Amino acid sequence: MSNKIHVLYIDDEHNNLNSFKASLRREFKVYTALNAEEGLEMAKSNEVHVVIADQRMPCMTGVEFFEKLVKIKPDPIRILLTGYSDIASVIDAINKGEVYRFIDKPWNLEQIKNAIKNAADIYFTRKELQEKNERLKKMHSEMNQFVYSLSHELRGPLMSISGVSKLAKMETNDRAILEYFDMIDSATIKLDDFIYKMLDFYRSTKIENVLTSISFKELLDQQFEAYRSKWIGIKEVTTNIKIEQEEAFRSDEAKLRVIFNNLFSNAYKFQKEGNGEKYINLDIKVRNGVANIEIADNGIGIEEKHQKDVFNLFHRATQKNVGSGIGLYMVKESIEQLKGSVEVDSELEKGTTFKIKIPSL
Repeated sequence: MSNKIHVLYIDDEHNNLNSFKASLRREFKVYTALNAEEGLEMAKSNEVHVVIADQRMPCMTGVEFFEKLVKIKPDPIRILLTGYSDIASVIDAINKGEVYRFIDKPWNLEQIKNAIKNAADIYFTRKELQEKNERLKKMHSEMNQFVYSLSHELRGPLMSISGVSKLAKMETNDRAILEYFDMIDSATIKLDDFIYKMLDFYRSTKIENVLTSISFKELLDQQFEAYRSKWIGIKEVTTNIKIEQEEAFRSDEAKLRVIFNNLFSNAYKFQKEGNGEKYINLDIKVRNGVANIEIADNGIGIEEKHQKDVFNLFHRATQKNVGSGIGLYMVKESIEQLKGSVEVDSELEKGTTFKIKIPSL
């Protein structure tokens, strides 16, 4: 492709066409046409970046020509030559022909050169943006396939390892060997949890909202059934759940699960060690189209200096090596995509409370 800007000029006067081509042919690749029909054929068969048309032509005006051009070749940037008295034509050109700018006749050479260069800049910027958008769509599609593969190709072998480990434990009473299998189980659970985190990270940051009707009771019943089977020590923590929902609520269920999973997981994992009373309180009130969610615990708490950064990616507010540093980041991302807000209030060695507001969508 030539590096020159390709310009198509339509005018029913030979002298104007010849003058235009003679003046600009060294700087631009110039195509000319004597009427609108010929101009449409030229645009179809050639690569054109900028199209200039006279408004007053027989059979078809410049605005009518641009209307047809937009339907067959919308990318070239359009410039209309017109007189100051043609106000109605200017309005039509804006509304129907999507014209970039107007130049009054007789045109000035420097003025039209600058107009062509500026219009071409817009053309090439738009083309570059279109190409980048296409690449992004391709990358998004490939990422979806990768996430699907991550979920199935990695978790399958992990579940096989876990199953074999459980069977092997049934075949021996040797405590040393059983300890090794416990270590295998612990590692597979940790890796499986990390895979879930990566899937949740993708859901919360890359996938558009999929809205469905939400029953918080049903959603949390399912979640806590999974928690009880996954976390053996959950029985040691008193869980108080209070839900008030008497109205319909629409939201993205997957993102809500990301929010509850990570907040409840943190509340459970960061409990204080010892035999004292441990609790997690979850309170949900749905009123006037807004879900007010509060989850509180009496765990180790968060130092004040860390509280402003807890939602940052990979930030850890404690040296306790049980977190990946992405959980609260995913919570914040999910809440923001659901048009909501979140606040944290915490005191070291006394506990943490998260307050969330999410509107029905």
